[in-house]
Amino acid sequence: MIINPNHSRVLNFFGKYVGTVKENGLFFVNPLYSTIKVSLRSDNLQGQTLKVNDKMGNPIEIGAVIVWQVGDTYKAAYDVSNYTSYVRTQSEAAVRHLAGSFPYDNLEDEGAEITLREGGDTVNHILEQELSDRLAPAGVIIKEARISHLAYASEIAGAMLQRQQAAAIVAARAKIVDGAVGMVEMALHKLSEKDIVELDNEKKAAMVSNLMVVLCGEKAATPIVNTGTLYQ
Repeated sequence: MIINPNHSRVLNFFGKYVGTVKENGLFFVNPLYSTIKVSLRSDNLQGQTLKVNDKMGNPIEIGAVIVWQVGDTYKAAYDVSNYTSYVRTQSEAAVRHLAGSFPYDNLEDEGAEITLREGGDTVNHILEQELSDRLAPAGVIIKEARISHLAYASEIAGAMLQRQQAAAIVAARAKIVDGAVGMVEMALHKLSEKDIVELDNEKKAAMVSNLMVVLCGEKAATPIVNTGTLYQ
């Protein structure tokens, strides 16, 4: 019996498990033994892109890359009918379960601590753990699992992009307003501190209004010279 590197033979004698030979080389065994070849090499599974619903019910596309290896040859040979097929099926089930456990992003679920898009290593670790639990009965070890593709499904991608852009605009506007209020407050404080000009409440209100328009406007303000008084 010849065993190549990173291969093994599971030995069986009339229905009774005898053992597993994992060393490579030439071996002489009982000719009545039946053998099952089990590869010990790491294998790569590029899962197909799946269309599933996330936690919020939005249709998304998700795919994963999984690196696995047989760790227990007895389980791989006898506890499942076909361990490679078992890996493919359980990997797809794990990815589907992961997608349904978390929202794609936090636009609809602002309290979500973990999202598929921002989860990164945390999401990958959760996927690895679930795969390890699912594939343990087949004696398979998960060496790495990562999300390789993540996007909204094509039928809602346009609408979701508009929603993301709207949220980004609102966030940017909020930051601009915060900065403008700080600058107006600083200007009023400096004018008062240096005693440059005395402003009553009405003049302060007019100044605040003008500064906020200038600082928060999308386009550059056009200067206008007032030849009268503030009240004309």
